[in-house]
Amino acid sequence: MAAPVSVELDHIIVLCAPGAPEAGALIRAGLNEGLPNQHPGQGTACRRFFFGNAYLELAWVADSEEAQREPGRATGLWDHWSRRLSDACPFGLVLRPAPSGAPDGPPFATWQYRPQYLPAPLLIEVALETGMDEPLLFYLGFQRGRAQMADQPTIHQLPLGTVTQVSIGRPDDTRRSTAMTRMQTFEWLSVHRADAHIADLTFRPGVYRTRLSTSGRRMPVIIRW
Repeated sequence: MAAPVSVELDHIIVLCAPGAPEAGALIRAGLNEGLPNQHPGQGTACRRFFFGNAYLELAWVADSEEAQREPGRATGLWDHWSRRLSDACPFGLVLRPAPSGAPDGPPFATWQYRPQYLPAPLLIEVALETGMDEPLLFYLGFQRGRAQMADQPTIHQLPLGTVTQVSIGRPDDTRRSTAMTRMQTFEWLSVHRADAHIADLTFRPGVYRTRLSTSGRRMPVIIRW
């Protein structure tokens, strides 16, 4: 199945410590924080930073019992979050249909997740059979066009505009699921081998870069602008 050209990036998930203290690194770098969010029934919460075409979601498990109940656990969020400091990839890529283009649909095989926090008939399509060392992959068929940025700050002290490129580094890039292989048909995404899991976000023109640090530890995100 060919990847539909109408799919684009909605947001990037970075799994963080409870409360996402990692957000402090973004604030110190000159980013303005948007409104936080909670996911009842899923056991997760997040802090968010919005840009011209997408946003960065710093997510954590707020209720471990809830996060381990089905169907939420089947999303992979609990397993990736609880193992994020060992062998699991701490990222998620969330897609949406573009405003126009080829027929809509996810570029990978999915199962349909109907979380408590979304009103019917809205649902999230979750990629099947992604590896623990790969990003989680989601598709929001109901979210057409720009990410949900109403009344959210998209202007920052850093001259950031729109996310133009996402590069994901993995310690072992030899194993790729069918879903991740199909994702790599998109020009805005690249995957490469790295010493540790890292997400590299480029905002045009990408001349400068900063590696974010928090509490004496490096955050697994690089921003280029």
